[in-house]
Amino acid sequence: MSRATVLGLLLCVANANAAERPNVLFIVADDFRTDLGCYGSHAKTPNLDALAKRGVRFDRAYCQQAVCNPSRSSFLTGRRPDSLHLWVNGTHFRDRNPDVVTLPQWFKQNGYETRCVGKIFHNWHTKEKGDRRSWTADEFLHYANHGDDKPEVAGELPTDIAKGIGRNYGAVPVCECRDVHDEAYFDGRVAAEAGKVLGAVKDKPFFLAVGFWKPHAPFNAPKKYWDLYDRKTLPALDASLPKNATEWAFHDSREILGIPPKQVSPSREQMAEMRHGYLANISYMDAQVGKVLKALDEHKLADRTVIVFVSDHGYHLGEHGLWAKTSCFERDARVPLMIVPPKGKHAGQATSALAELVDLFPTLTDLCGLKSPPGLEGVSLVPVLADPAQSVKSAAFSQHPRPAYPDRTETGQPDAMGYSVRTATARYTEWRDWKSGKLLGAEFYDHRHDPNELSNRANEGPPELKVARRMLLSAFPSDISPSNR
Repeated sequence: MSRATVLGLLLCVANANAAERPNVLFIVADDFRTDLGCYGSHAKTPNLDALAKRGVRFDRAYCQQAVCNPSRSSFLTGRRPDSLHLWVNGTHFRDRNPDVVTLPQWFKQNGYETRCVGKIFHNWHTKEKGDRRSWTADEFLHYANHGDDKPEVAGELPTDIAKGIGRNYGAVPVCECRDVHDEAYFDGRVAAEAGKVLGAVKDKPFFLAVGFWKPHAPFNAPKKYWDLYDRKTLPALDASLPKNATEWAFHDSREILGIPPKQVSPSREQMAEMRHGYLANISYMDAQVGKVLKALDEHKLADRTVIVFVSDHGYHLGEHGLWAKTSCFERDARVPLMIVPPKGKHAGQATSALAELVDLFPTLTDLCGLKSPPGLEGVSLVPVLADPAQSVKSAAFSQHPRPAYPDRTETGQPDAMGYSVRTATARYTEWRDWKSGKLLGAEFYDHRHDPNELSNRANEGPPELKVARRMLLSAFPSDISPSNR
């Protein structure tokens, strides 16, 4: 099937002029693993479940690095972390790539009104370090600290329903349950503003990026979302460490538990509270997505708008003894991804085709009848949208350094980098010395029999099998030698 035929089947936009090109609604969640009802989770996500019925759900989509800035910089430029030379949160992507063209910037250059509501690029805490050149108008609520997301309500807040596990997340507790309205927190205001922007841009081709701050910690969704769950009936936590795993695979979970030696060791009850709070955050965020989609429908834009919903990376909630992100395990690397082409032919279908977040840039240019800029490292997922049984790649690649936040160390450099490849049936990861490239440890998880990655089999089997496993990583799409840094 030719590319032109694929596009014709989906959208009938081939050779369309700019005025006829579809709009893009690009929705990004933060720290959101595949905890959605449509992915088989206990989470209550009616709006995202309904969105999945309108498009194609990708069951094997993967980020390129499981932490905010490297992941977002990667999929918003269509380049991998090694190509951007960006593996940490503290460096703006333009500091090392001043002339790189971003996804919204490319749409802007092609005649689109490009708008940003919420956290899309990493939140560098100051206005000056957004990326204003990507947008037609000023960004809205794109910069802040997650720990500053305190409820904005009139009058005094009651204190008897506030909870916490023993450390603050910035200016707020890690867990907090308050009976306040949705717009008391960032995401409620993001959804309201997105609805206003849709009304303002409805008569022109637009690329609207809506970035929700949740379910990222702190776990402080309004009380009505906590009330959706009975903590006593939540799925049991399996905190087992993978058998025979290298120590390089783990981290100290400092984002949630604090920085050693001043770390909190949560009790069983506190772990249950955090897991409850994460689900509450998910349902709160899902409700805000529903408001944006309702506004899209009310403005009669759905039949000419491509909708994407994605997370920047996954998350751990005590599994493998880990909290938050920054690993190469499946729960951190895998993300929810839904793509809804207008008048798509396969609404409500799921695909097992492997996808990477770097694929989003070329996919959206294809769907909108645009050429792609040079240098993109992903491939278009349009053939999968045309036929969910198809596949466009045989592997997805992720990576992460050790320590997990190397820019916060004395040297500012990693000790090691983990390079990970996910195939249809397995995950293989190598940990390599940052300076010499020496192999420090390896992991192999057979997902056919071990989907939770609880048994590292990298050192099992005859020599030829070990070589075959290592060959999986030989196709890593960037030069992993130290000389490339």
